[in-house]
Amino acid sequence: QPWENMARVPPLLTDLYQFTMAYAYWRAGRHDEHAVFDLFFRDNPFGGGFSLFAGVHDCLLFLRSFRFADEDVEFLRSVMPPDTDPAFFQFLRCLDCSGVTLHSVPEGTVVFARVPLMEVAGPLAVVQLLETSLLCLVNYASLVCTNAARFRLAAGPKRKLLEMGLRRAQGPDGGLTASRYTHIGGFDLTSNVQAGFLFGIPVAGTMAHSYVTSFTSLEEVWPQTLSAVNGEHNPVDIISLTKGWLSRVCDLLGAEPGKIHEGELAAFLSYAIAYPQNFLPVIDSYSVGCSGILNFCAVALVLCELGYRPVGVRLDSGDLCKQSLDVHRVFRLCSEQFSIPAFDSLIIVGTNNISEESLAETFPCHVVGVGTHLVTCTKQPSLGCVYKLVEVRGRPRMKVSEDPEKSTVPGRKAVYRLIDPEGHPFLDVVCLAVESPPEAGLPLSCYPLGCNHTALSVTPARVTCLRQEVFSKGQVRMGRSLKH
Repeated sequence: QPWENMARVPPLLTDLYQFTMAYAYWRAGRHDEHAVFDLFFRDNPFGGGFSLFAGVHDCLLFLRSFRFADEDVEFLRSVMPPDTDPAFFQFLRCLDCSGVTLHSVPEGTVVFARVPLMEVAGPLAVVQLLETSLLCLVNYASLVCTNAARFRLAAGPKRKLLEMGLRRAQGPDGGLTASRYTHIGGFDLTSNVQAGFLFGIPVAGTMAHSYVTSFTSLEEVWPQTLSAVNGEHNPVDIISLTKGWLSRVCDLLGAEPGKIHEGELAAFLSYAIAYPQNFLPVIDSYSVGCSGILNFCAVALVLCELGYRPVGVRLDSGDLCKQSLDVHRVFRLCSEQFSIPAFDSLIIVGTNNISEESLAETFPCHVVGVGTHLVTCTKQPSLGCVYKLVEVRGRPRMKVSEDPEKSTVPGRKAVYRLIDPEGHPFLDVVCLAVESPPEAGLPLSCYPLGCNHTALSVTPARVTCLRQEVFSKGQVRMGRSLKH
């Protein structure tokens, strides 16, 4: 796959202090000590009750390709303190992740705060060097994936969701990451062509207002003819045909022909001639009710007469709820008055600064395009994943902070998801790796994180191990992890 051949995260994409710590470990002869780090976040994002964990695929690619080139080492030599032992740079040149083992929650899994989602184990210097890059790869991916899931929940299962935030994203990499992980989070389509190429996400889009406003008169339409879909007859004069339909539509709706924008009609015709089977224009460049919907119906009726099936319209401003209801009414009237059943299946795409709250409102748009509020995660800019040392040389390690919320839980852990008799997960259990795992059908006493010290007794019908070994000895251990 194209994405897997890109050096997206080179080993220098990290913080300088990772190298100075690695040097100090090396200088003290501790660099090969076996160490274990946990990766987790402290609070569920967006004030909600869950997150989707994402970025695992990119982490695996990073670990698999992690090594320093000569030019990397030479640059480090120029920026690290001058009294750094030159032998350290030769040590870096030979480093890779062959000694690293990664256990992780699968891509796209529903997860919760303070649960260790990744366990990274290996030589102390190496796993220290991985910290910033791994956090960079999962923080935004998980945040935007979770945001997408919240939009999907607000939209319901039937409406299609289009991610269209590339122009608002934090740079090209942010745009690609958003397109990829919003798809995992529940979006159906993306406007991002490069994301479609790299990840196989279905792409969609038609026209912008600039296309519509670039036309001023019907004289700019060329060619001015269109053949029927079966090609059995000679091409027809599509402008004359459209004028006739436009007059009938105006009569049906009681519209004033003098308010119809000729340039808009020309734009619609030109696009319909180019793509008669994919006609879906934006109809709010001037006025939806006085011009856009009338011009659309006239052109769409011509296409139907010639055997084509227009797709629908896009609304990009104003009150989407009111306008979409008005447009539906016009479609229904045209279908009934002109006996054109294709008008019953026309879709409406809404794309006007959609937020999670506005999406939850009831408006009859079949497809909703979301950009800014989706990819920039305006309600919360960062997930806040952290990477904390929990064991060195087989001994548990703990951070005791001035802020109790930042204290860590020491030791290697196992994470289990408990399933009830109906097959629904109801509790994630974190315990030490040396403890016996929970067993189906047997009562388990546990203590809820962040609550009082009262034990909770539960009996799972089934128990699953939430984390899997996905990388060890320099190799990805789960082939499906690289096929998302």
